[in-house]
Amino acid sequence: TREFGNEKLPNQVLSDLLWAAFGINRPDSGGRTAPSTRNWQDIDIYVATADGVYLYDAKANALSRVLAQDIRAQTGTQDFVASAPVNLVYVSDFSRMSGETNVQDQKLAAAIDTGFIGQNVYLYCAANGLATVVRGSVDSENLAKTLQLKTTQLIVAAQSVGYPKQ
Repeated sequence: TREFGNEKLPNQVLSDLLWAAFGINRPDSGGRTAPSTRNWQDIDIYVATADGVYLYDAKANALSRVLAQDIRAQTGTQDFVASAPVNLVYVSDFSRMSGETNVQDQKLAAAIDTGFIGQNVYLYCAANGLATVVRGSVDSENLAKTLQLKTTQLIVAAQSVGYPKQ
């Protein structure tokens, strides 16, 4: 879906969505709702909304503000991303990939792990009447500068979420 209504997602819906995406569902071991290569848990989810950008903290199932500005338009090259209520940005941190130094293998692991998380978002959205689309069309260099990412971090993809346009 590439057409979204303007309605903001309620905080509880956003919280449930992020937990389904990559939350902790086995507190004793720190296991997540999506698998991750070698359990590196290298993917961070940045949440861009009209109110700012937040980083999802799975341990606390909470958001911490990273930026106070609306950068949704920077999360993709298509026009609709600027007005989608939520844009998730999946960022892999290669520094968490202990023992792996081959960049191609790191990128492959990051892409696979992002795919699992994105699919969880699709399933949550399908079950809860939300619309979503994963996007690879992102000006990663510009967005990485805006998010002040480290050189070990790579933007893998983004995913827009909202209520379907009526």
